[in-house]
Amino acid sequence: MRKKTKFIHGGISRDPYTGAVSVPVHHASTFKQDGVGNFKYEYARTGNPTREVLEKLIADIEEGTRGFAFGSGMAAITAVIQLFSAGDHILATDDVYGGTFRVLTKVMNRFNIDVTFVDTSNLDAVRAAIRQNTKAIYVETPTNPLLKITDLRAIAGVARENGLKFIVDNTFSTPYWQNPLVLGADIVVHSATKYLGGHSDVVAGLVVVKDERLAEDLHFIQNSTGGILGPQDSWLLIRGIKTLGVRMEEIEANTRKIVEFLVAHPAVEKVYYPGLADHPGHEVHRSQADGFGGMISFTVESQEKALDVLNQTRYFTLAESLGAVESLISIPSLMTHASIPRERRLELGIEDGLIRISVGIEDAEDLLEDLGNALD
Repeated sequence: MRKKTKFIHGGISRDPYTGAVSVPVHHASTFKQDGVGNFKYEYARTGNPTREVLEKLIADIEEGTRGFAFGSGMAAITAVIQLFSAGDHILATDDVYGGTFRVLTKVMNRFNIDVTFVDTSNLDAVRAAIRQNTKAIYVETPTNPLLKITDLRAIAGVARENGLKFIVDNTFSTPYWQNPLVLGADIVVHSATKYLGGHSDVVAGLVVVKDERLAEDLHFIQNSTGGILGPQDSWLLIRGIKTLGVRMEEIEANTRKIVEFLVAHPAVEKVYYPGLADHPGHEVHRSQADGFGGMISFTVESQEKALDVLNQTRYFTLAESLGAVESLISIPSLMTHASIPRERRLELGIEDGLIRISVGIEDAEDLLEDLGNALD
């Protein structure tokens, strides 16, 4: 089954009881048992029919063993980190999403789970950072917001050599363009609020694991801590995934035109996009993904100029988040990455004048005119 077909027919694609092609939303919090311990569903925190459809679908399209749906991307990431114990050490991509940086450095550190941030595009740096108590490597590729590329096959090799779990945040590429489990990862996480939902109407997180032992461990955490996704949001996410393929293709077509425009514009100092031949890691990304995505970052001369651009756009909406049908624009230093100290942001290359855009499916000419007017 090819990807676009799998997004529609993967998992449980219709209601087995009625044949409905849109599965029902089961709001029940508890379920009748046919005798003590004889049941299909026990309690909605442990399992819900609508959520199960979503979890089977994401497992199918990421080519994993089992999927898990959480109330947000951060709830999903937190549950994955809870697979580890006090005294464990994790290596994480240095240019990581601000919320991930915050939970690792301000919350999980309270439980004595240590983290080192390292440039995971540099294999020597990764190997050098491994300690005796290191248990996992956590990677984003492309990263947020500088779109740095990590070689997933190479990191999978390092993880295997050292007996480490390999975790990949696949939010930016989506399962349509990239499948980390196929490339050697053990766990894939998604902020499903973004491309998978795709319509700015649901907050959710998804996790897919490679083997049944990890599945059992993660289900125990999901059930114990209770950060589950509700049935209505599960249904919205199922609906969003059905159109993921066509949306990603349209988004990428628009993105290519916008990148060409930005590269040529005199007010733009630098453009970050994996589809550019001179983007660091361009060839690596081509070898492990089928597309380059809809995220672009670029710099202008100052934060003042960046704010001016944001204030002038008409179709690019100033907002947090990304991956929706509408185009969004933001300043990472003041928004998504504000939780990272400025000194650290500058070390990573997240300049005050950096603008990040998430390209939508509007008419490309309108988007180009909008950016042109704002930059001018």
